[in-house]
Amino acid sequence: MSNYLAWLNDQLLRMQWLSDLVTLLVRDGMGLDTASRIGGSIHFFIYDVIKIFILLSVLIFTISYLQSYFPPERTRRILGTHQGFKANIMAALLGTITPFCSCSSIPLFIGFTSAGLPLAVTFSFLISSPLVDLASVILLASIFSWNIAMAYVVIGLVLAVLGGTLIGYLKMEDQVESFVYQSPVGDHDNDGAISLYERLVYAREQLSEIVHRVWIYILIGVGVGAAIHNWIPENMISTLLGQDKWWSVLVATLAGIPMYADIFGTLPIAEALVNKNVGLGTALAFMMAVTALSLPAMIMLKRVVKMPLLIVFISIVTIGIIFIGIIFNNTIQWLS
Repeated sequence: MSNYLAWLNDQLLRMQWLSDLVTLLVRDGMGLDTASRIGGSIHFFIYDVIKIFILLSVLIFTISYLQSYFPPERTRRILGTHQGFKANIMAALLGTITPFCSCSSIPLFIGFTSAGLPLAVTFSFLISSPLVDLASVILLASIFSWNIAMAYVVIGLVLAVLGGTLIGYLKMEDQVESFVYQSPVGDHDNDGAISLYERLVYAREQLSEIVHRVWIYILIGVGVGAAIHNWIPENMISTLLGQDKWWSVLVATLAGIPMYADIFGTLPIAEALVNKNVGLGTALAFMMAVTALSLPAMIMLKRVVKMPLLIVFISIVTIGIIFIGIIFNNTIQWLS
């Protein structure tokens, strides 16, 4: 049974069949050795781009169909029925089924806050939504392993829940711009009137919108990953981000903050770094910083919250990501 599951994982998620086809294309069609820098780079780029787009299309369509049962108004109502720590957990869990980047989560944050939901709940959602989603879990499993993917989900949810709880404990409601509380709140929920066909159309439209938004970041991410994997010497990377360097997680986190990319674009970079013997926690810390603390998202968030709250949010998430990176680096043998 275990051999059968391993075969399914290799063929369906890792797409070994695709890797073999690309090897034939590069070796026989282009006359290049996949062990060479050029051949290896081309193989890495073609294989990862096709694999990510196949998985992304299937996953986003499926997740968007499921999400059609949870429009913003219904999500707000669900969260409004819970209080305290339980509401934070619900917000973090609902964030995992919303395939939004950090920037597109901001309008939902405004809607939740204007509807009267506590800051603790809205920030738990804001942290979870770009950081942990079902599509990224499957892609993580396809690159690394299911143990690592599930551990990432659990720790990401813990960060979202604890981060939101701490922000709520600090009572910083006065640090939200006044216009947010005055924003109109929709109170319609047409879930019961949506037909199967309309749900499928919605899923297709979401897929088209998300692919249109992230495709360039995927290409850039895979290109960077191919360069790291085949062109940058391993000793150069290990000198800066090696597993034996205590500062590696901190450097990776701080390096990721100014950048902007979707999690799908950062995964190939994380894969290439790990293949160069960079610690898994270091690679994931970079990935999480890019997706949860990107500079464009922080600029957008600054428009709706005041500087003290923004600094608290960035500090909590940054410290949380660093701790997560350290935990992964020290438990990689157990996870694998």
